[in-house]
Amino acid sequence: MEIKSICENKTQFLNLLLLADEQESMIDKYLERGDLFALYDTDLKSVCVVTWESDNVCELKNIATYEKWHGNGYGSKLLHHIFSHYKGKYTTMIVGTGDSPWILRYYDFTKKNGFRISHRVKDFFIDNYDHPIFDNGIQLVDMIYLSKAL
Repeated sequence: MEIKSICENKTQFLNLLLLADEQESMIDKYLERGDLFALYDTDLKSVCVVTWESDNVCELKNIATYEKWHGNGYGSKLLHHIFSHYKGKYTTMIVGTGDSPWILRYYDFTKKNGFRISHRVKDFFIDNYDHPIFDNGIQLVDMIYLSKAL
């Protein structure tokens, strides 16, 4: 297994990034200013993008694993790599996600990875996407931010 930092031609990973953020124009807002990491195990399994938000805070903007590889630990390995990579550079990592109970359970951030619920941005998905976003039949409305001390 190998995790690579991707500095050029980041759009080659767009199809995988779209699994976690389904509107390309939203990905365009952070892709070039973010650090992209790709996890390979024979072939590409998972990617993530992390951006600088302030002197002390970085944000996990996108993390995606091909569906057929869900449950194999690739996302967790990628998360632990970026925790290590950014420790000492930033004091806090944040991540925003939809307000669907399934998404929060899926990520299981609070138990496995030390994330705590930080705050909510009302109507984020309504105000920032050009179409309604649904997850498991539930329309996403608010963005829930989680925070982790690095």
